[in-house]
Amino acid sequence: MEPAENRADTRSLFIAAPPAQVFAAMSDPARVTRWWGPDGFTNTIHEFDFRPGGTWLLTMHGPDGTDYPNESRFRRLAAGELFEIEHLSGHHFMLSIELRPSGPGTEVHWRQTFGTIDHYRQIAAFVATANEQNLRRLAAEVLRAADAA
Repeated sequence: MEPAENRADTRSLFIAAPPAQVFAAMSDPARVTRWWGPDGFTNTIHEFDFRPGGTWLLTMHGPDGTDYPNESRFRRLAAGELFEIEHLSGHHFMLSIELRPSGPGTEVHWRQTFGTIDHYRQIAAFVATANEQNLRRLAAEVLRAADAA
């Protein structure tokens, strides 16, 4: 198999909130609907069985009105530390989001790994932009909740 670093989009973002608050935005389906996906997308979550082996079914609604059904399985979950899914429909990938305490906040490390280099290269530009937007939306959701508290 080809090295993971050659078939993965990896990025990081500092969020000025503790890991527990970041994880809370990742583990609550009502909050996930507000930040998951690229800019302009909304979500309908049909199932969110938040446990290792649990199913996550959602429909992403594109800004042009196109619906994108998604099926994922939660692989590994550790409160305040790790969120890992395997995306099963459409583009197959593993997504690992690690949360690391950093001073007054959290370093969020995002790694989306595809099965082959060729598959990744075909969509790399879109994935890079979408993941950057996804991280920004996650940060906004975390900080929105912190400000409301």
